[in-house]
Amino acid sequence: MDLQRIVDETWEALADQRGSGTPARYIPALELVDPRQFGIAMATRDGPVYCAGDADVPFSIQSVSKVFALALALEREGPALWDVVGREPSGNPFNSILQLEREKGVPRNPFINAGAIVTTDRFIGDRSPEVAIDDLLARLRLMARDEGVTIDTEVARSESQTGSRNRSLAYFLADFGRLLNPVEDVLSVYFRQCSLAMSCRQLAESALFLPFDGTDPVSGVTMCSPSRARRINALMLLCGHYDNSGQFAFEVGFPGKSGVGGGILASVPGRASIAVWSPGLNRAGTSLLGAKALSDIALRTGWSVFSGKLPEI
Repeated sequence: MDLQRIVDETWEALADQRGSGTPARYIPALELVDPRQFGIAMATRDGPVYCAGDADVPFSIQSVSKVFALALALEREGPALWDVVGREPSGNPFNSILQLEREKGVPRNPFINAGAIVTTDRFIGDRSPEVAIDDLLARLRLMARDEGVTIDTEVARSESQTGSRNRSLAYFLADFGRLLNPVEDVLSVYFRQCSLAMSCRQLAESALFLPFDGTDPVSGVTMCSPSRARRINALMLLCGHYDNSGQFAFEVGFPGKSGVGGGILASVPGRASIAVWSPGLNRAGTSLLGAKALSDIALRTGWSVFSGKLPEI
């Protein structure tokens, strides 16, 4: 299968739609991003990364970071993490306070904001916020094989200044006794985690552990155990796009995680990790053009977790 041709043809077929969708406006720094940028990167087990368009332009990965935070929190906390965060789709907006209050401070899953705040708290553990952030950056640079992974400080500042809803969620969680660390310490890490700047290429390479049972097949570096990788994939499929997750599974058929920066990370078990980026979002906060690109790739490759057999590369 000529994967470079597939990636190129997918990008070219959608190039005229660049700029479609609505960029996130509630975080001022994201509103400044050129909405016509569009990149695709596909990383495979043999090492090549197949790219098209703006695949090497760093962007704010936002909630895509929750996948990595979850993997690291599970490594530190183990199954006890599931005592404080659920594993079910929310069916509500990603920042719902009503659901959190109704369910006594136990977030539905690790990918809605309340669940990600709990996950970040457990990833921090008994360390300082600075040590935790340094650990996260070191892991991502190792997995991406690129020291260029960094935090966009302007986006982080913008996140903090407009983060009233996330502060409300965090204080609700603290009131229910779900956080181990002070609220502002947790939010300090959470806002910077969401402000990670990565390109599609870096993101696809750093996520190769997901389709290959927790270990990057290129470098041999292990991010998590096989069982945890499978569980993270399952949660991505069920909950990775908030109340748009069912539609994404229906149209694409890959586990995926979106972010309001316009990035989507997809995992094709046993085959590849794929990162797409286009800043314009649909109503649920998923990249409009990115989702179309992944749907096109699924159609062109015949890959889907719902197929009887995934075609060989």
